[in-house]
Order: sequence, then C-alpha cells, then structure tokens
Amino acid sequence: MKRLKKSRVLAKAASASILASLVFLTACSSGGGGNASSKEQDPNGKVTLNIITQSSPLAPADPNEKLINKRLEEKTNVHINWKNFTRDVFVEKRNLAVASGDLPDAIFNADYSDYELLKLAKDGAIIPLNDLIEKDMPNFKKVLEEAPEYKSMITAPDGKIYGFPWIEELGSGKERIQAVDSMPWINVEWLKKLGLEMPKTTEELKKVLIAFKTKDPNGNGKADEIPLSFINKPGAEDLTYLFAAFGLGENPDHAVVSNDGKVIFTPAEEGYKNAVSYINELYKEGLIDIEAYTQDWSTYLAKGKDQKYGLYFSWDKANISGGNDTYDVLPPLAGPDGEINVTRTNGIGLGRGKMVVTSANKNLDATAKWVDQLYEPVQSVQDNWGTYGDTTQQNIFEFDEAKGMLKHLPLEGAAPVELREKTSVGGPLAVLNSYYGKYTTVPDDAKGRMDIIKNIMAPHMKADNVMPSVFNSIEELDRLTTIEADLFAYVLRMRTEWYQNGKVNEQWGDYQKELKRLGLDEWLKIKQDGYDRATK
Repeated sequence: MKRLKKSRVLAKAASASILASLVFLTACSSGGGGNASSKEQDPNGKVTLNIITQSSPLAPADPNEKLINKRLEEKTNVHINWKNFTRDVFVEKRNLAVASGDLPDAIFNADYSDYELLKLAKDGAIIPLNDLIEKDMPNFKKVLEEAPEYKSMITAPDGKIYGFPWIEELGSGKERIQAVDSMPWINVEWLKKLGLEMPKTTEELKKVLIAFKTKDPNGNGKADEIPLSFINKPGAEDLTYLFAAFGLGENPDHAVVSNDGKVIFTPAEEGYKNAVSYINELYKEGLIDIEAYTQDWSTYLAKGKDQKYGLYFSWDKANISGGNDTYDVLPPLAGPDGEINVTRTNGIGLGRGKMVVTSANKNLDATAKWVDQLYEPVQSVQDNWGTYGDTTQQNIFEFDEAKGMLKHLPLEGAAPVELREKTSVGGPLAVLNSYYGKYTTVPDDAKGRMDIIKNIMAPHMKADNVMPSVFNSIEELDRLTTIEADLFAYVLRMRTEWYQNGKVNEQWGDYQKELKRLGLDEWLKIKQDGYDRATK
C-alpha cells in the first residue's frame, strides 16, 4: 500500500521563491515538453499532449514503456510526449519550467501544495477544472458522487478546483491504513536468542537495546549490531512513534487535536520534552546508529537488508528487512507514568495537487477525457499499484475478465514499494473502500498492516479527533508557508541537538520563546480556524 510522502515543508519553501518571480507565462516549443504541437493530430486523429512528470529511478526513463501507459494510449487515442524527471530533481525542474514560461500542457504527479496551486492559479499558469469535470469526466464525477466529501476537500475557497486529486482509501477512522505512519520493527530472532521478552515499557526497551549492543545477538563475535536506527526527518522512518509513550506524541505536521477540539503544536508540549530526553538516554548508551542523523533512504535500506538493526522504523518491514519473520512489530509501550498511547496521524489518502492543466493547453477536451480514464475503477487500481499480463517482469495482478476484477498476486519476496514503482504510474486516481471485493482485492501486505492497526494500535489511540484536510485561503497559506519554513526547521535542528547533547531541560524556556518569535501563535490560530470551519 502506498503512502503519501509527508516531507513537503522544504518543497514548499523552495518553490515559493520561484513562484513569487513568476510574472508572464507562455507556451514553449514542442521539443522537450513544450506546447507548440499540442493542437497537432496525426492522420488517425491521435492527439499529442506534452506533459512533465516524475517517477522512481526504478521505473523506465520513458513512461511510455510502461504497459499501463501503452494500453491507455490505445484506449484513448492520446499520445503523451513525456518529459520525465527522477524524484530527486523533479521539484526543481518543474518549478524552473513554470517560472521560465516553458509550459507543458499539464504536469502529472505534480504533488503541488495548496499554496502552490493557488499561487499558480492566481498567476495564470494553471486553469480551473470545474467545467472540464462537468462536461467531459463522467468517471470522476461518479467518484465525487459516491464520496462527496472529496469535492469539498479539493475545492479552493474561491469555489474552483485547480488540481486533479489522488485518492486512496482502505479502512476508516482509527483503523484506516494511514492512521499510523511510522511503525517500529524489532528483531525477534535476537530477542529469542538472548532469552528476552518483547519489551512493554520504555525502560524495558532500553534494556533490550543494551543487550542487543553488548551480547552479540547475531553471533559473529563482533560488536557490529545496530540496536536502533531511523531517518531523522518527518516520515515513516522517523522514531517519533516512541514519543506517544510520554504524552500526546508527535506527527509529521506537528499537529494533534485534543478531544475537546483544540489544535496543539506537539513540539511545544511537556511530553515532547520528556520524549527527547529519553532518546538522549539511548544516545548516551551508544544505542543509536551513528548515521541516523545524516543517512538517506539507500543507506538505511542497505543496512536493513543485511539484518543489522535491532529496532528500526518503516511503513512496511518488507521494504527494509524483507517479508520474513526476523522482525515483528513492537507494540505500543507504556511510558514512565504507565500510560500507553498511539498518536493518530492527520494524513489521509488524498493529494489535492496530483495533476494540473496549464493555460498553454489547446486540447482541453482531449486532456479531460484522457484524465477521466485514469478515474475508471479498474484503471485507477492499476495506476495505483501496477498491472497484469506483463511478460517482461513480475506482475502485481491477474485479471479475472469474467468478474472484471484485478486480483493481487503474491509478492514472492519482492519489496512492495520497489515492485510497484517499476510498473505503476500514480497520478490522479481514486481507489475507494467500495472497490475492494468488486474491482480489486486487498494486497497481502496491506492486510497485514491493517491487522496490526486494528488489533495492536487502534485500541491505544486516545485521540478522538484528527486535523482535517483543510483547504486554506491563499492569504492563510502564505503565512503558514512562511512561518513553517523557519519554525519546522528550528524544531528539527533543536531536536537533533538535544538527542545528542541532552540539554533539552536547560534550554526549554528559551526554546519556547523562540517558537513564539517564529510565529507559533499565528500558526496555531490559522490551524484552529481551519479546524473549526471544517468541523462546524
């Protein structure tokens, strides 16, 4: 099961400066993604669209080599001239193209923030989609009719829709698949070898990690075990799952909502301070991977595949250490006061800015009809995960033609994220809860995750409320983006320093003052106002 990447703060800040310089936008030549040929048709009536996109380095450099896109071209009679970038450079290339006026017809897998959508619309770079949806998009209209809450969520305060969304549902409430982001995976083979029980408290976890460090659980006679590792930034590889044992916990967007409807900034809470102190205790014992503060995904993954970790964090263990029984989920721990809590994330399976249509597009009807096919249920399922009948590589599905249903095939040891990134296309799509059992099955890895959330995590979620997906005004978003660029960076820097130097108690007062100086009170007011509007 895919998840939305939640480290958008830096992308917002980086793109804001480029967007601010955008004054005049025109179409460019067709070579390399321009728009001059967008009105051209071949003798068979096929329309060509120029689209910028991003994809995984594991995927073909030319998206047209993917079987999904080949079939889509045959079905729609629309050829896409892709200009594809790998994810590490996509935001920069996307923003430079827009700022220079080098506009394609559309941007696919755009992943624009709300602020970017509204700024681009204000500057005339992208167009509202309401009329196209009403006129040419029956599949998408059916999605919005079945799940009308999404129409309000994708509609800007001015009543316009500026981006085609990505929607993925599985479960609901405390049991939805996104209710927990980061999951902790502990080496149960090491526990068994050392005669240790699964830790139930934060203090017991510390003792287990010390044993992992000192008692050679891998049996090679070397002290090469890594008791605890993570990636030190918001996301599924962060260790902030542990913070909930000390209070409200932490979220990638630093917001939780109390049961009486109050928005709270988690890094300003006493429990956050105590959690950071606990991580410093682990650091002083030499239990934390020395690369945790600087490593990227590839480094983290390489050590995980070598089974070097005692405890690590990820959306799915199969993506890091494999789908074997060496690791199992660490249940929520009781903190020093004996309380057990699991922090609910605010994320849902929604990306508002997954695809935009630019003002240079001269084939709007053809574009809308092509995008609408992406929202056809069986097509959406493939867009999201991958396809069937590919003779060149492992398939995600088999297709039951009689039932019109895609059935997930066993992963056969493949890492879910790697297999899917080779074949899926992402982009605008919708997979609703009603699709399971009708158009597709639930993937085996998602079943496992849902079982963990239902039986282990959800019973300990104290929060009844989450922060809804609020579409703020451009004025509010301008302030949020400006404040978050400094505020969130400061929080991460201080957290990292405190993990290692242990000075959180001495510096806490000054830290609180700096949070206010950086705009915390205004941030909280905007967030609270948005919450109140969305829940009234």
